[in-house]
Amino acid sequence: MIAATLAFYLFAGLAVVGAVNVIFQRNPVHSVLWLIFTFFNAAGLFVLLGAEFVAMILVIVYVGAVAVLFLFVVMMLDINIAVIREGFLKYMWAGLLVGGILLAELITVFAAWTISDSAEGLRAAPTPDPSAMSNTEAIGQILYTDYIYLFQASGIILLVAMIGSIVLTHRTRPGVRKQIISEQNARRPIDTLEIIKVESGKGLQ
Repeated sequence: MIAATLAFYLFAGLAVVGAVNVIFQRNPVHSVLWLIFTFFNAAGLFVLLGAEFVAMILVIVYVGAVAVLFLFVVMMLDINIAVIREGFLKYMWAGLLVGGILLAELITVFAAWTISDSAEGLRAAPTPDPSAMSNTEAIGQILYTDYIYLFQASGIILLVAMIGSIVLTHRTRPGVRKQIISEQNARRPIDTLEIIKVESGKGLQ
């Protein structure tokens, strides 16, 4: 029990440190690396909770795909920090306004927070036997029965976002050469290559 408590505080503390560094790092690449560090510690917390499936999803999907994609995009983009900071003071009032509205909403929500009458009964309910159903099976039962429509809706939203990104990438823009697969496949060697026979001793020196 003591080891689990120490592991919780270790993972939680490192996750907080990583999250703070994500925000305050000057180099975007360093921010992404700290984000990956935070994901690993969050996965450790899920393992302590017995949610090993969620922990593996966090590592495989977010660390192995999303965060690495962020890292590649940041490394390929030529981000000029000085140019970004030039408009900071100009739009700071808008950011403060939006932040103030969000803060007021959070205060309103937490001020009106009440504990449900059934919460105590649910808390006192006996814990089901973990050996009767695995964590992955329990998540599958809930996800594909009670929340199947929300699960399908999230898939449709991701599909629309993917199609939108492809359409935006292939839009016609001046000064940008667009790849046309059909024209590339229709090209013949005779249209692109020219064989020049040079007599011996008369080539370029």
